[in-house]
Amino acid sequence: MELVIGFILGGLIGLLAYRAGALSRSGGFAATLVGGLIFGLGGFPWAVLLMAFFISSSLLSRAFSRRKINLSDKISKGSRRDAGQVAANGSLAAILAVLYALAPEQDWQWIAFAGAMAAVNADTWGTELGMLSPGLPRLITNGQVVERGTSGGVSLMGYAAAFGGALLIGIGAGGLSAVEGSFVLVLLVVTLAGLLGSSFDSLLGATVQAIYFCPKCEKTTERHPSHTCGTRTTHHRGWRWLNNDMVNFACSFVGSVSAVILWQLFV
Repeated sequence: MELVIGFILGGLIGLLAYRAGALSRSGGFAATLVGGLIFGLGGFPWAVLLMAFFISSSLLSRAFSRRKINLSDKISKGSRRDAGQVAANGSLAAILAVLYALAPEQDWQWIAFAGAMAAVNADTWGTELGMLSPGLPRLITNGQVVERGTSGGVSLMGYAAAFGGALLIGIGAGGLSAVEGSFVLVLLVVTLAGLLGSSFDSLLGATVQAIYFCPKCEKTTERHPSHTCGTRTTHHRGWRWLNNDMVNFACSFVGSVSAVILWQLFV
């Protein structure tokens, strides 16, 4: 019965988000599946963390969508999330909810879930608010100054925003945690895991994420097979299969694994 209610709630939220312009049609269906599993199998604490990520990240994406217009030739997708983006940010969380339902006596699934949510929230906040940085970003690998929207580019403001995104989930996880341990410890573990996941996202973006080149605009971009101008893009660097959605999934995975490792070290 809980699973049925979960899918009803997931479908309702997906529909409202679609109507509000936060999700595409495919994104709405994907959100129904992901949200249904998390709401139905994880319960209230899991639902709160998922909603904290979804609402805060969607509001930021919508609030600064106009600024993204100037970066549309660099980034692969806009502020309206499609199924790929929803799966990249939420599929691991849904899998963890299933594992929790199969073995609810264990506590690692909750910590792993919180770490995954902290990582994707930190990454989203860092990306959206980092665009407001007065200075140009620098590559996380060598400090080279790059254009705004360049994969792997980071800034002090971006990192501060990423910390805020991870901290929001950390506070929620600490307050709602059903595992033994102090509020402060859960908060610290989840927040740090979120920052590690977000940093790994930037590292992949600066090194092995697939980046393409538009010969007409003479710009590098995440867009493929065609640039915003309609010209076919050519492979510039990175692994062809590692697109932005895959990088976002890796971000959530590292956040999840980091949280479990840190929890085991400190508990």
